[in-house]
Amino acid sequence: MEKIEARSLVDAATERLEAAIIGGDLAPGERLREQVLAAEFGISRGPLREAIRRLEGRRLLERRANIGVSVVELSPRRLEELLRVREALEGMACRLAAERISPDELAQLAALLDDHAEHREVISGQGYYQQGGDFDFHFRIARASGNEYLISMISGDLYDLLRLYRYKSSTMSGRAAQALEEHREILAALVARDPDRAEEVMRIHIGNARRHARLATGGAED
Repeated sequence: MEKIEARSLVDAATERLEAAIIGGDLAPGERLREQVLAAEFGISRGPLREAIRRLEGRRLLERRANIGVSVVELSPRRLEELLRVREALEGMACRLAAERISPDELAQLAALLDDHAEHREVISGQGYYQQGGDFDFHFRIARASGNEYLISMISGDLYDLLRLYRYKSSTMSGRAAQALEEHREILAALVARDPDRAEEVMRIHIGNARRHARLATGGAED
């Protein structure tokens, strides 16, 4: 890993550590070794520890007595339950977004997908990594729904955890390109202002992610 340049060391360490977790450099269940990470990042252990505390608050890391801090890990059953709920919530959000999304938001979504298509990992098929917040296709659609309850549920405590498993599923052969194409189908339904189709394709997309996540975590296919 490259050393972190001088800026807000805590912010930079948080971003680097988050990317390592989401991208799989730190695997689910893996214990963090502060001394090793601090050396890799080129920082002292103080900023690293604050970054760790931040990611504990976002549920990407967990601290256990007599063990220390490790990357969070969901059982296959809990992941399945979580993604089924997510399918319903994001389907509803996409339906509402088809009715409420602005032309400017549609243009931004299109530009975002064009940017994603240029990512080296997507082109090579290695995976489909999305940064959080405004760089995340799903986050933007949730926000475009205009429903504060839905936005809170989709973008709340479990948002980063779901990003972790979405990325993990995207690393399976052919999934990155397929996921990008499914995003384009969702965008087309939003552009067409077709709520039924928008909900349908979003549910199909998350259902596919759920099946790939199950396989990526060692579960059986439907």
